[in-house]
Amino acid sequence: MRDQPLPSSPGFWRSPVRGPRFTAVLGLVLLGGITVLFVTGLLSYAAYNPDLAAVNDKTPDKGLLGFYLFSWPTDPPWLYRLTQGVHVTLGITLIPVLLAKLWSVVPKLFALPPARSVAHALERLSLLLLVGGALFEFVTGVLNVQLDYLFPGSFYPLHFYGAWVFFAAFVTHVVLRLPEAMRQLRALRAQRAVRAGRAGGGEAPEAPAEEGVLVSPDPAAPTVSRRGAFGLVGGGSLLLLATTVGRSFDGPLRETAVLAPHGGKDPGSGPGAFQINKTAAYAGIRERDTSAEAWQLVLVGRRGTVRLSRTQLLRRPQHGSALPIACVEGWSTSDQWWQGVRLRDLAALVGHDDPPDVLVESLQQRGAFRRAALRANQVGDARSLLALAVNGVDLTPDHGYPARIIVPAAPGVLNTKWVARMTFGDL
Repeated sequence: MRDQPLPSSPGFWRSPVRGPRFTAVLGLVLLGGITVLFVTGLLSYAAYNPDLAAVNDKTPDKGLLGFYLFSWPTDPPWLYRLTQGVHVTLGITLIPVLLAKLWSVVPKLFALPPARSVAHALERLSLLLLVGGALFEFVTGVLNVQLDYLFPGSFYPLHFYGAWVFFAAFVTHVVLRLPEAMRQLRALRAQRAVRAGRAGGGEAPEAPAEEGVLVSPDPAAPTVSRRGAFGLVGGGSLLLLATTVGRSFDGPLRETAVLAPHGGKDPGSGPGAFQINKTAAYAGIRERDTSAEAWQLVLVGRRGTVRLSRTQLLRRPQHGSALPIACVEGWSTSDQWWQGVRLRDLAALVGHDDPPDVLVESLQQRGAFRRAALRANQVGDARSLLALAVNGVDLTPDHGYPARIIVPAAPGVLNTKWVARMTFGDL
């Protein structure tokens, strides 16, 4: 046992695939991909309008981290479908790249001494935060996509604050390592002709350079070339892409999303056969509470309170909008044809000719977004409806009967189902 090298010894890690250029290529892929993930994640956070009202803000202690927030637009109507679809699908696609990158640098985690200089100490610290942050963000993201809430607390603050910790470590690491990564890529291009001319086409182990800790002084016999390793990583990413991206589409493409909860065949048949997150039963919606005798919509505004039955709502001017549903888990539907009363018309009923913000409350008794706020620009959009029907038929209980909100470009949780009360005005 005494002769066995320790993990801190270069001889412990013997794969001939590891090397600074292998790591550099993976790092540059992650540099582009994670930047897109961070930007689309910030856009997803902004789409909730957390600065509008406390009911929308699941991160009240964010402080300066909310510096970029803005009024989320309603155009194009597929905006959230695009940004969140890219965020989740790209995140899943990058998992093999991330794992390969972590595997490629694992010798550095055990290298001694822990710090050779201040710059090296910062690099090691950023690496630890980077590895921990990456694993945390990808694991919580995948669990949320799979609807498995195994982590303590709410997904929203955990993923939001974790993203900032991870991105700070990521930026620090990039600043410290990018010059070396570029140097290794230039060296790779310079040696390509030499390698192509080697007898037998084999690949020689990389000579130790600045990152010689990644290169084994006694490499094992190769079982795969570096090119083959890149192929395995890329193939894994393409496989994950092919088996998840379909949940952002309807029809045959959705059936290819075999790894996604909202993949496969659409539920049921008929006009209401499109995806949902929560059923009426799961949300605790009782049939007696949505019956014609029991349910009334309560509108509160400048002129007081107005109560409307579903029959009275159906007698008001009806409008239609072709809008998708898109959720934070990355799944979405194509445009559905919604029919109902415009939100701005309901605001006018209680004295608001200029559409104001609105607080929407659901019959649902529990859940993070059973109460949600919409901005004035969302209320005022002619496509924003209190929907009573979809695709020519009454809403089903699972789609929000007797009435639900539908707003262009809004996250699914802001399209409140089983609406009971709407309060217009300053929130």
